[in-house]
Amino acid sequence: MNTNNIKPLTTTILKTIKPTADERTLLSNVADELINKVNSTAAKQNIPDISAQLVGSAARGTWISGTHALNIFITFPEETSREELESFGLSIAREVAMDADRSEERYAEHPYINMRYRDFDVDLVPCFRVSSPDSIKSAVDRTPFHNEFIKQNVSGLEDDVLLLKQFMRGGGVYGSELRTQGFSGYLTELLVIHFGSFEKVLESACDWKPNLVIDIKEHGSLKHTDPLVVIDPTDPKRNVAAALSLDNFSRFIDISRSFIENATEEMFFPPPAEELTDNEFVERLNMRKSEIMAVVFKTPDVVDDVLYPQLHKMEQATAALLEDYDFTVIKTGSWAGDDVVVLLELMTSTLPDVKKHVGPPVWVRAHAEMFKSKY
Repeated sequence: MNTNNIKPLTTTILKTIKPTADERTLLSNVADELINKVNSTAAKQNIPDISAQLVGSAARGTWISGTHALNIFITFPEETSREELESFGLSIAREVAMDADRSEERYAEHPYINMRYRDFDVDLVPCFRVSSPDSIKSAVDRTPFHNEFIKQNVSGLEDDVLLLKQFMRGGGVYGSELRTQGFSGYLTELLVIHFGSFEKVLESACDWKPNLVIDIKEHGSLKHTDPLVVIDPTDPKRNVAAALSLDNFSRFIDISRSFIENATEEMFFPPPAEELTDNEFVERLNMRKSEIMAVVFKTPDVVDDVLYPQLHKMEQATAALLEDYDFTVIKTGSWAGDDVVVLLELMTSTLPDVKKHVGPPVWVRAHAEMFKSKY
């Protein structure tokens, strides 16, 4: 890769994705305002030893311009019970959310509030203020330790993180939600810290193979079988890339190779997908001469983190069942809106009326007679 050709491109991209001074000031002011609201609300409700903390990319200077999201953690002493955390945490968050444009209660490992506040998407998340990652009592308790590790190690690499995040967005592989199964923001930051720059991450990715292990602190204590294994610097047992699917791991390798060969601005900002009319869609199906099968039903009232793992399992199980009955499955896909859709493309939707069965040799008498009896 000729870095002399890449530099003008990345400079141009950064002008678009790097937050301005005014954006940073606004974010800082809104975050401080919310932290003060949390602390004063806790005092008003006589809930002692509570402190609010900004975490995530907004706290680490690795957020992309226009993505106005804030994660405010409401931290409770380690000895707090789970029941008290949920009850007091929601009580504080609900009162703070009274000033929001909209808000709703959501549930991950425990309840939290998501709200729209002064054009920011805000999560108010209760967590335990534990002394070390070894003492975590819920999954979100790790996040403040992630925050500190990145802040201590990302200095000077913030622009590279922004470039990698936008490149992954352009390639459709960014986001660790179970709906997306891509790269999380924290994983992106760790990759840049490990390899040293945006370009070096992509250069390395060109030669990645499944089961690649990256262990920045060389302290991993468990064996993982995921396509990419990045040991959490704050937790030797955890793979930060556990949510990444093999498809998105492979896609990132492919788009990295494309970038190294011929870097373009469209890789960061691809044009919108072409919208087909019904007639154009049918015409394309007819050109393929394949068959489409869909399973459609009303979307159940469950959170995405419950829905999508089950949806992916259903997609795989349906394809496997069809393969068991000798149908050739070309491709599958699934999504959910008002309805859940599992879509399967088959080579053909019909099979011949005859099928060849190959049995055991005739001299293996018992098996041969069983086969003859059956067929």
